[in-house]
Amino acid sequence: MRDRRPVDELSIEELEAVLRLRKREARLERLRQRPGEPEGRDLLVDQEAGSVESPAAAGVAAPRSVPAQRYSAVIQDATRAPRHTIRWGWVWNRFLLVVEILAVLGLVAVTAQMLMTVQALNEESGTGQPTPTLTPTPLISVAILPGGHTPPDAQGTSQPAAIPVHLQHLVEEITPLPLPTPGPEHAQRIVISGIAVDAPVVEGDDWESLKKGAGHHVGSANPGERGNCVISAHNDIYGEIFRELPSVKVGDEILVYTLTQTYRYVVQQTRIIEPTEVSVMAATNTPVLTLISCYPYGVDTHRIVVIAALES
Repeated sequence: MRDRRPVDELSIEELEAVLRLRKREARLERLRQRPGEPEGRDLLVDQEAGSVESPAAAGVAAPRSVPAQRYSAVIQDATRAPRHTIRWGWVWNRFLLVVEILAVLGLVAVTAQMLMTVQALNEESGTGQPTPTLTPTPLISVAILPGGHTPPDAQGTSQPAAIPVHLQHLVEEITPLPLPTPGPEHAQRIVISGIAVDAPVVEGDDWESLKKGAGHHVGSANPGERGNCVISAHNDIYGEIFRELPSVKVGDEILVYTLTQTYRYVVQQTRIIEPTEVSVMAATNTPVLTLISCYPYGVDTHRIVVIAALES
């Protein structure tokens, strides 16, 4: 049987015997080319008998007697070229690593694109100054609260998907009215120091109006008047004016400026409601300010409503 031990497990005596065996094999190979010489014939006979030259004849201490075939096999095993096999586990791990890297890069690219789009919209809204417009606008807020993220279609009306089916007939029955010309009694600016809001207020809360700032709902009370003054703004596009509106607390101060006077409101309550709960825009018997925006940030499936009362 072949000795399959690696070379580093052999003793010094065994390694010396192997070395002598290799030298003898080299001599035999040379003598086979000259078989007529007596020494060559004697060595051939010794090789066929499987013996090894005595260590005493070589002038060294006698090691353990080891068959020649055993060390020949050791040498062959030690010098045999290693077999190269494919490590499928290593290949699979590297493949998964590449997939994970590509997924992360894709996520980073999508996030960067979204941030760039939001920034572009914010810059667009910041460059324009609030200017009055006399274009007709439908009062669709009777069906759905203002501040939504559904842009108008080619005809200038909101997409039907944003309005509940059972309320769409109300929108069709409303005659568009022109926006009023801004006067000294109209809101011009809103300041909420608790959430660092200082933004212009324009008349109208349709898609185009809310690009310019916060929008005063046409038909609601003016600041300081008895009734419900409704102002809305976007939370994640066109300036993100009301992004931090969920952080407003009861007792916080809200200032609404007109051309002639400043009105101070104090927050009474906050609510999270469905977009179709338009009752928050109903008229009141006392001076009330109602702020509306989408909720939650970036999802916009509901509305957040902040209700404040006028302080004298």
